[in-house]
Amino acid sequence: MNWQQAVLDFRMYLQIERGLSENSIENYSFDLQAFQNFLNTENSKVTPLDCNHEHVKQFIYETAKVLSSHTQARRIAGLRSFFDYLIFEKYRVTNPTDLIEAPKLGRKLPDVLSLKEIESMMEHLDLGHPQGHRNRAILETLYGSGLRVSELINLSLSNLFFKESLIRVTGKGNKQRLVPMGKTSKKFLEIYVHQLRLSPKIHPEHQDVVFLNRNGKGLTRQMIFSLIRSLALKANIQKKIGPHTFRHSFATHLLENGADLRTIQILMGHESITTTEVYTHLDTQHLRSVVEQFHPRGGG
Repeated sequence: MNWQQAVLDFRMYLQIERGLSENSIENYSFDLQAFQNFLNTENSKVTPLDCNHEHVKQFIYETAKVLSSHTQARRIAGLRSFFDYLIFEKYRVTNPTDLIEAPKLGRKLPDVLSLKEIESMMEHLDLGHPQGHRNRAILETLYGSGLRVSELINLSLSNLFFKESLIRVTGKGNKQRLVPMGKTSKKFLEIYVHQLRLSPKIHPEHQDVVFLNRNGKGLTRQMIFSLIRSLALKANIQKKIGPHTFRHSFATHLLENGADLRTIQILMGHESITTTEVYTHLDTQHLRSVVEQFHPRGGG
């Protein structure tokens, strides 16, 4: 078995058996390609079936010089999954990553926008621009329903239920969940969908896609990133933010205002409550700031 066939079969396994998103599959493939490139530079004829612990260890050692701890950990996890798959298919009996230790990772808390910062970004939108109301609907949906950027750009008209004020979202692993529309996001979604999206130029393959560009095709992740960074610059927000920042803000603001963790887990589409628990750390920071600000002896 050569690398090309092994990776192709592994991609099929990730898609069909594990139901991973295209982005996740691409990340796995990218890491495997990096490993192959390393082996090629070593003039190695190693195949996926005779790759051993030393090959993997040397690869991790060399790349550790230029990669962050998070990227190293992801690469080790990707290689481990690949060789586990080969064992599952009975191509191998051992996993060469078994004795490879991933770097210890600190728990990085995500950046969160305050309500004032979010409103400032909204105010810098030009609603007179042809895409102004669309952009407002995008930001309101990200913040009002806590969507991932991939969920937003793949959102379809048939999954918007205005009467019930609900959105049906297809998340990681093609798992679906229902999330409420906020009153404000519903308002701007309705304006965009019913009044401004009606265009004869809509591409046939994108008839059901909610958010379209000026050519009648779906938006890309990069377009959403560019929009948010542009608005952050105009609003003089110094934080490094992107679409996911609105999702983090959605969860954090819910927690700060009394929502329970289990409900937030369902709304966010987290498979494990452990993923959601990161927001309790953010809430602790909020509580500390409240004490420091309002308690007579709270200040430092």
